[in-house]
Amino acid sequence: MHQAFYRKWRPQRFDDVCGQEHITSVLKYETEHGSFSHAYLFCGSRGTGKTTCAKILAKAVNCENTEGGNPCGVCASCRAIDSGAATDVLEMDAASNNGVDNIRDIRDEVVYAPSALKKRVYIIDEVHMLSVSAFNALLKTLEEPPAHVVFILATTELHKLPATIVSRCQRFDFRRISTDALVGRLSYIAGQEGLELEPEAARMLAKLAQGGMRDAISLLELCAGTRQTITPAVVNEAVGATGWETMADTVRAVADQNYDALFGVVDEVVRSSGDLLVFWQNLISFYRDMLVIRSTSHAASYLDLTDAETEQITALAGRFRKETLLYHCRLLEDALFAMQKANAVKRMVAELTLVRMCDESLNTSGEALLSRVAKLEDAVVLGGFSKPAAAQEQPTPGADSLPGAPREADAAPAADRHAPGAAVPTAENAAPRRVLRPLRGWMEAVERLGQSDVMLASFCRQAEAYTTGEGAVLVRFSSGFARDMVSKDGGERLRAALSATMKQELPAEKLLLEVSMQHTSSAMDEIIEAVEEDMNQSE
Repeated sequence: MHQAFYRKWRPQRFDDVCGQEHITSVLKYETEHGSFSHAYLFCGSRGTGKTTCAKILAKAVNCENTEGGNPCGVCASCRAIDSGAATDVLEMDAASNNGVDNIRDIRDEVVYAPSALKKRVYIIDEVHMLSVSAFNALLKTLEEPPAHVVFILATTELHKLPATIVSRCQRFDFRRISTDALVGRLSYIAGQEGLELEPEAARMLAKLAQGGMRDAISLLELCAGTRQTITPAVVNEAVGATGWETMADTVRAVADQNYDALFGVVDEVVRSSGDLLVFWQNLISFYRDMLVIRSTSHAASYLDLTDAETEQITALAGRFRKETLLYHCRLLEDALFAMQKANAVKRMVAELTLVRMCDESLNTSGEALLSRVAKLEDAVVLGGFSKPAAAQEQPTPGADSLPGAPREADAAPAADRHAPGAAVPTAENAAPRRVLRPLRGWMEAVERLGQSDVMLASFCRQAEAYTTGEGAVLVRFSSGFARDMVSKDGGERLRAALSATMKQELPAEKLLLEVSMQHTSSAMDEIIEAVEEDMNQSE
């Protein structure tokens, strides 16, 4: 008779439990020293090993010959528990047996000594489903049970348990299992079952399981039904998920406002019988990773990606501002809720949302307006707006600009223009006045530089940075020594930090280093500084 993989490969010893060493080490110590508690509470998400550890613990408290804190698995007690023939180990599902009468039966039974084992063990799964009356009936027995009784409670929703129950148990919190641990276990099972599992496919299955070992093994069994090499393509087809490249192509199409590509992606998911909800959840996860990259300085610690995936998603994240990513996340979240409603046309919801993500002017929400304003601020600071040449040469409207009226410069005789004492135009004084605007994010660039060179960052903290109309960055230092130090040892590092902050490559010839001279701020400089100060105070 066929047995499901997750049951066939369920751990039988504490050492075989993956990813919960902080729990199994304590339970092994208690087994070695025989210092068992009267009540245990196992809480955590599904598939992380709560019921498995409960069954191993039931064998450990009754094992006749423990081995290093693990049940031996060969004594009469262990074999009876494994086969389900042990009447002294009772498993109860509180989801279907949640009445007060069920708990009263347990309360009446605990007074009797075990019939064959050393201890009577009660495993109550999904204990949070018990009624209030059932909890009250269990309370006193749980606090002072007979010496031969051990209670093991398991739940996925700890917050639903009364504090009086939690305080009477030895509590263990089961964590989500790491991707590496899941990959290792899946590879081991595949080898034992004679399956060919590619490493990338194993990582995909681990990610889809979201930290649950049971879900990961069940997905492996689903893919094994094809009886062929399990590749990423097989995983996508079996699970109905879309691959990493599809997510990257979708985000790239949003950044490029490529509507044909977006409609093509949705059409491909629908035609391949894929689940749009799964595709949408993967897209939200992709945006979450981009938001982490844009918000933190150590994104690799919070991402579960390969080096190639990290490099690719970092490049894509650089094409969006943080405000834009937040706006897109809100649209994706709203669309997910809309798709989950009954009779929802998922394809239409997905397509409309992707179109709105491409054009922020189609939405008047606060997030959309914030994203648009942020882009305008960057354009102003980086010199994205310039006066047209025709407008610069156009004379100021007045009496002398009427049709047929000579301009003042034209009316003056040529000799007067070059009269003694008059300034003769030269290449130096004929050049237009350089317009400088304070560089927004200068201190952020200095902090980035400080991560690699603290001394150079200390020189730059006393400097001021501006952008010119030609797209260059001018850094003015308080002394020639500071400028020479940065120019000699760290000009390239400073340029890299500025490029990362400005989200665009700054050519070497566009980085200008000067010594500060007396500089009078223009009216535009003062206005921009006042606006930035008000924005900082409002934040």
